[in-house]
Amino acid sequence: MAVYTPERSDHDRAAVREVLDRARAAGRTALTAPEGLALAQAYGIPVPGEALATSAEEAAALAQELGLPVVAKIVSPDILHKTDAGGVEVGLDSPEAVTAAYERIVANAQAYDADARIDGVQIQQMVGGGLEVLIGATTDPTFGKVVVFGLGGVLVEVLKDVAFRLAPLTREEALSQIGDIRTAEVLDGVRGAPAVDREALADVLVRLSDLVADFPEIAEADLNPVFASPDGAIAADLRFVLDFEPAEGPRKFSREEILESMERIFKPRSIAIIGASNEAGKIGNSVIRNIVDGGYEGEIHPVNPKAPEVYGRTAYASITDVPGDVDVAVFAIPAKFVAAALEDAGRKGVAGAILIPSGFAETGEHELQAEVLEVARRHGVRLLGPNIYGYYYTPQKLSATFCTPYDVAGGTALTSQSGGIGMAILGYSRSTRTGVSAIVGVGNKADIDEDDLLTFFGQDDNTNAVAMHLEDLKDGRAFVAAAREVVPKKPVIVLKAGRTSAGARAAGSHTGALAGDDKVYDDILRQAGVVRAPGLTELLEYGRALPVMAAPAGENIVIITGAGGSGVLLSDAVVDNGMSLYEIPPDLDEAFRAFIPPFGAAGNPVDITGGEPPSTYEKTIRLGLEDPRVHALVLGYWHTIVTPPLVFADVVIDVATKARAAGIDKPIVASLSGDTEVEAASAKLFDHGIVAYPYTTEMPVKVLGAKYRWARSAGLL
Repeated sequence: MAVYTPERSDHDRAAVREVLDRARAAGRTALTAPEGLALAQAYGIPVPGEALATSAEEAAALAQELGLPVVAKIVSPDILHKTDAGGVEVGLDSPEAVTAAYERIVANAQAYDADARIDGVQIQQMVGGGLEVLIGATTDPTFGKVVVFGLGGVLVEVLKDVAFRLAPLTREEALSQIGDIRTAEVLDGVRGAPAVDREALADVLVRLSDLVADFPEIAEADLNPVFASPDGAIAADLRFVLDFEPAEGPRKFSREEILESMERIFKPRSIAIIGASNEAGKIGNSVIRNIVDGGYEGEIHPVNPKAPEVYGRTAYASITDVPGDVDVAVFAIPAKFVAAALEDAGRKGVAGAILIPSGFAETGEHELQAEVLEVARRHGVRLLGPNIYGYYYTPQKLSATFCTPYDVAGGTALTSQSGGIGMAILGYSRSTRTGVSAIVGVGNKADIDEDDLLTFFGQDDNTNAVAMHLEDLKDGRAFVAAAREVVPKKPVIVLKAGRTSAGARAAGSHTGALAGDDKVYDDILRQAGVVRAPGLTELLEYGRALPVMAAPAGENIVIITGAGGSGVLLSDAVVDNGMSLYEIPPDLDEAFRAFIPPFGAAGNPVDITGGEPPSTYEKTIRLGLEDPRVHALVLGYWHTIVTPPLVFADVVIDVATKARAAGIDKPIVASLSGDTEVEAASAKLFDHGIVAYPYTTEMPVKVLGAKYRWARSAGLL
């Protein structure tokens, strides 16, 4: 297998720039095969030996020079899909076969597109004998340059078994990407086939990711097939699609700029309510009542040109009339008046404008929203919204919203793109008494979005977990950068709506077509260390439970249950959520057996049976906590009169409390089955840092699995 080997290890950017500039000057949006070869050579991507022939005789001579058999491919800047044009022939094993193939290929290309410019026919050394894989790159509208890996050839179209990563890649990320496809075991050899060289594949992925990151005008790249074998990897076919006028992305703010604005928005010394009203039922009345009655201790300034006083506070005709500085302006006026009022707020020097009104882009009024954003940019004001319910920040007793106030302070920050989901978050938090640091609506995201909020909450001492509902990301790269900063310190949980694909978009390559669905979000959020919630219930439960639970120190999980049936379901749930049951060694097995009845079952799960007294629960749980080889406990409780639910809860709390006092703090989750008393027992356990749920074996283990996913991403395991 002849492979191009670069003379030096660094990338030849000048050679790539020369090729791309030539294509730009010619007004082309795709590279020819020789041009693609030049890019591969410049970045050290292994390719077969090849050369361009401009006549049938030259093709035959080149074939003999390269070594038969060869592949012949049409070279035309106007024909992107060579196979569709009858422009590819393989297995040419004699000069005569090459000569005849040259004539056929040129004739086919002319018949396919009579106006196409034909530069010649590429004669390429034929390679094969390995496993075909796809390595490519595309420009995702959310995340920018992403790299794709999957099985190649026709399999990529049938199986769509691919994995995505943000470019540029580290070698570790590339190896992780290779192992992330569902059929990864094929790479290790099946039915006697040898394993491929994963390191060589990772090298190609890294080199291609460097290439597309260095040259943004490369919109799509296809290396398909890449032949992978025990001896290396070689790209047999290259395709590059160009875009010299990419869409302009959102404005980027530095971390310092974000934090300067967010500190004033979430910890304001002074707030103005534009549209504050004395009339019950109006949004402006609800907002000022919530801010005042919620206990906010800063200055509160109603703005209403028709009222001298609102809710006991002096009102001003304009925000410019308010004495002193104002940090935040909450807008509770119709959309058509917002731009003019924002001009005044900008002159006043506010840091943030909270735009509650609807009637902007969500109703088709894109120009009005753009006008408001232009005003904000001109004055250096950050916008939250429009079309939102407002925001809560409990450390400041701040309820800047027209919804019901919320005052249970805690460590979870919750955000939502949808107002309806925001109300679900509010109601859930109230019913479960979830302690929150913030609840924030982002609405249309004209300006402030999830990466701004994540940057703030990541360094906020009052926040120890961030849970976000979103329908899209305005700037996926900025979000990933923020998440990578935050994840090592605290969990970031995301519910991404719109998981189903509406169909792959039209694209000039396999890679582009494959990138049109939720898999890109899934893979890249995981690459960033984000815990993805499959639904609203999981988002809320993860946000509530993960801060409560201790971080695991290892992967060994033990189930202790009073019911064999729940033990089986809990075992299934452990495996389903990416964790592993500890294979209990003989000495620990014997220690458990000393505490359970003869008709119980040690092993894992440890089945103590349902009729045991509280002391059996106490001894087995204590043993599991004290043994350093056990890293997490899953408890299954069955309601009995011998050990009633609240008695069980007290036993678990007592054992866990004593263990923590002795420096042992392991994650414990519990599933309680029984009559309605198990609800109170579960709530009591939760209040003491033990994540417990009634009537379900799935949810406690899902939560534990989410904690493990975060711990792995944070580098704790």
